[in-house]
Order: sequence, then structure tokens, then C-alpha cells
Amino acid sequence: MSPNTILILTIIGLFAGILSGFVGVGGGVIIVPALVFFLGLTQHQAQGTSLFVLSMPVVIFAVLNYWKTGDVNWKFGLIIASTFVIGAFIGSKLSLKMSPGMVKLLFGIFLAYVSFKLITSGYTAVRSDEA
Repeated sequence: MSPNTILILTIIGLFAGILSGFVGVGGGVIIVPALVFFLGLTQHQAQGTSLFVLSMPVVIFAVLNYWKTGDVNWKFGLIIASTFVIGAFIGSKLSLKMSPGMVKLLFGIFLAYVSFKLITSGYTAVRSDEA
């Protein structure tokens, strides 16, 4: 692995980790597109790599910070985590049956929709804060 690749991977990891701790996202939103665009992985390779990262206990310190301030709903988290396992299995099977291009297209549409909703709700919240 070249030093340039190691640097890119380090930047992706730091940025995804910071964003994950800051707003709760990182894997699919940061790691997957970065691996595709900066390192040339296929959509499926990027998704598999991102899932590997998420399977590691990388978020424990961020969770501890939120837990200390009372901002972790353990009951909700346990239910989501247990059903997430089933959903991830089904989603990975579905994704691997599609072409990487189709997965990339659907993922892009999903991100565009979520981005639009976040931008409009954030704009509304900022305007109401100023009133």
C-alpha cells in the first residue's frame, strides 16, 4: 500500500469519525463515496469495507461522551441494533444482486433526498431562532 493511499485512508477515517461523533453519520455518507471516488473501489467493495469499519468498536468513545450527558436512549438503541443486524443482512444480499451502478444511483438519490430534507428543516429552524 502506497503512502498516498495510507494518507487518503487516514483522512477518510478521521473525517468519518469526526462526522460520526458530531452528527451520527460517517459510514455510508463519508466512507463509501470517498472510497469510490478517491481510491477507485467499486460500490460493493466500498460498502463492504465501510461495514467492516462499523463492525469494529470504533464508536465506543463517542457513545461514552453522549452517555455521560444522558443523550443515549439505550432501549431504542438496543432495538435498532438488534434489528439492524437483520436489515444489514437483507440489504447486503439485495445490493449484491444489483449492479454497482444501480446501487450507486439509488444511494445518490437517497442522499439527495435526505440532504434536501435536512437543508429545508435546518433553514426553517434557523429562521425561527432569529424571530
